[in-house]
Amino acid sequence: MFDNLSERLERSFKILKGEGKITEINVAETLKDVRKALLDADVNYKVAKVFTDTVKEKALGQNVLSAVKPSQLMVKIVHDELTQLMGGEAVDVNLKGSPAVILMAGLQGSGKTTFSGKLAKMLKSKRGKNPLLVACDVYRPAAIEQLRVLGEQIGVPVYSEIDSKDPVSIAQNAIKEAKAKGYDLVIVDTAGRLAVDETMMEEIAAIKAAIKPEEILFVVDSMTGQDAVNTAKEFNDRLDFTGVILTKMDGDTRGGAAISILSVVSKPIKFVGTGEKMEAVDQFHPARMADRILGMGDIVSLVERAQEQYDEEEAKRLQKKIAKNQFDFNDFLTQIAQIKKMGNLKDLASMIPGVGKAIKDVEIDDNAFKSIEAIIHSMTPKERANPEILTGSRRTRIAKGSGTTIQEVNRLMKQFDQTRKMMKMVTSSKMGKAMPKMKR
Repeated sequence: MFDNLSERLERSFKILKGEGKITEINVAETLKDVRKALLDADVNYKVAKVFTDTVKEKALGQNVLSAVKPSQLMVKIVHDELTQLMGGEAVDVNLKGSPAVILMAGLQGSGKTTFSGKLAKMLKSKRGKNPLLVACDVYRPAAIEQLRVLGEQIGVPVYSEIDSKDPVSIAQNAIKEAKAKGYDLVIVDTAGRLAVDETMMEEIAAIKAAIKPEEILFVVDSMTGQDAVNTAKEFNDRLDFTGVILTKMDGDTRGGAAISILSVVSKPIKFVGTGEKMEAVDQFHPARMADRILGMGDIVSLVERAQEQYDEEEAKRLQKKIAKNQFDFNDFLTQIAQIKKMGNLKDLASMIPGVGKAIKDVEIDDNAFKSIEAIIHSMTPKERANPEILTGSRRTRIAKGSGTTIQEVNRLMKQFDQTRKMMKMVTSSKMGKAMPKMKR
């Protein structure tokens, strides 16, 4: 989402390239461009001014080491200040309480109901919580049904009172239900409006007073830019919320809200939504976001996503098969499924340092694996387990059955053979290093 800002900042730093030292003149020229880049990215103008003034002060106070170029030093200073601007450190969700209560607030269309489900799923799978979702949007029956469907999808129960129009009573009854049935986390989805109005504010303030939540999370659509910051301020003035959730961070947005919100409301961004899938939610890490804004990738988050899908027993089983050169198409399908669970493919690729800029204008279809899966599913169980028996006539049949061409089947076979050989080499190399040297 920060593609344009990243590009503009990179151009700004080029002003210092070739310069022998940092001076007030070249710093002023660079930061003038940086400030324009921030404003174009929809960063609040006061925030942008304070930011560039701070960077200038720090840059002019630095003695440039002979091993460090002025442009490199400027990137370091901007990175550190961006990190501080967005909070400095990641702030975790407060799950104290028996049950812990999280109140979700925000405008209609911000993704509040969907994120309630995502949060429940994440805290259930990663923190071992036993959540209960609560439907307190009494004005839109569709919102109650949406939460019920999401609850079924992620295996989390949903408390609702279809005939009640009193969200305060529903929330209170839901907490009683949680205590009676042993749920240790209650996530309350509230009603939103198309714009901030007094009735909505009074209602959610009444819910807050009645249930005294440990967390009040303000959900905001990052696509709305500066409006997101203004709305956050109005909600914070009334609710004094504890944290912000930015949704739709995978969209084509300028990203200024992420950089501005904390400075305006002094509340941390705790989570970001990175796609439509229920797994597409990340804890917000300011330093990692600064890395991505400056085109440095985010390899730590990429590794964390991979680790979430990592199954130790499956890995051991796979390693044995690879060592014996028995890696087959069933294993290939399993690996594809794990990659798909990690999230949006373009988002994953952009986390690799240097790749984000290279794929800026490249469309990466999340259905890229569909034809591969169709080809493998068109094989018989025997063929999937024994790829070496796939003769020309079998490949022709598979192409017809999968709706692909013989060329696509042959290409997959070639890629599969190369993958198998590479995996065998890597595994053999690791096993060789692990083996102790024999004494003569």
